[in-house]
Amino acid sequence: MADQDGDRGLYAISVVADLLGTGQQNIRLYERRGLLTPERTAGGTRQYSESDLAILRRIGELLDEGLNLAGVAKVLELELDNARLRRELERARSRSTRQGSSA
Repeated sequence: MADQDGDRGLYAISVVADLLGTGQQNIRLYERRGLLTPERTAGGTRQYSESDLAILRRIGELLDEGLNLAGVAKVLELELDNARLRRELERARSRSTRQGSSA
């Protein structure tokens, strides 16, 4: 996955904290809670990708809406499941359309 541009770790935690207007401790907490898993250098330094930034923005939105971290984790899980199911449905529809046109 790290080969895709949005998944390549580019940003240090200090840069991410500045970009998002949050503290580094918050970002570390989200990682400890399993809400995101940034890449690490050989020396163990976190490197955040554009995808990680999107997740962190979504976490911020959900927290602003009043969810706690357990609720945020559940929403993120459900959103990932929903996206996966949509992709599967689209593939099934595409196969069905191709099979219908060849009949």
